[in-house]
Amino acid sequence: MSIIGIIPARFASTRFPGKPLVEIKGKSMIQRVFEQTKKSNLLNKIIIATDDNRIAEHVKSFGAEAILTKAEHPSGTDRCYEAYQLLGQTFDYVLNIQGDEPFLDPEQINSLAKVCNGDVEIATQMIKCTDNDVLFDKGEVKIVLSQNKEALYFSRNVIPHIKGKDEKEWHKHFDYYRHVGMYVYRTDILEKITKLKPSALELAESLEQLRWLENGYKINCVDTTYDSHCIDTPEDIEKVLRLMNIQ
Repeated sequence: MSIIGIIPARFASTRFPGKPLVEIKGKSMIQRVFEQTKKSNLLNKIIIATDDNRIAEHVKSFGAEAILTKAEHPSGTDRCYEAYQLLGQTFDYVLNIQGDEPFLDPEQINSLAKVCNGDVEIATQMIKCTDNDVLFDKGEVKIVLSQNKEALYFSRNVIPHIKGKDEKEWHKHFDYYRHVGMYVYRTDILEKITKLKPSALELAESLEQLRWLENGYKINCVDTTYDSHCIDTPEDIEKVLRLMNIQ
């Protein structure tokens, strides 16, 4: 199976404008994401999809390929599909790599790429939730799974409810998983899901993957031991450096 890695990188982030260009220990965020992505040995090509010429020119300066997309895309999924169309090359799968995770591990990419067997429509990652505070953090998206590890539902709330047990002990009585937000899509499925209208569940939880589930698409969930460390605000930079133990 041929796989293209696409890194969406938009300039106009509400909480952190120009985020892809911010310098972190001598390199821009987007350069760090690209260099980590390049360490994966399972991608046939890597491109950066951006809405801004400043990012595109910077990307070219460190030897990566940039494609300019429209600014108004509602999600990275939509930006990935436009970039794929503009590229004019054919691949079996598109792997959407978060542009705000400068210290992602290439094994995160490889673990998703390995499930791209032609039958899988969409795949994403999950990590076991063993901490009560994290479990009840509504900023952390939890996944309800079928027996074959396909997603049944994603929620910011804790599902299932453990009847008759103290909430602080729930994680000891059930295997809860939280979402790690990297996706791979079969290219024909990517085309279809970008044409779907926002759904009721999606609007309720503010989670675009619920639109796909509501419309009958299957999302395979892959275990990972690598946590997701996104940078959403300028303050997150120091926090992520501490978490990654980077001096």
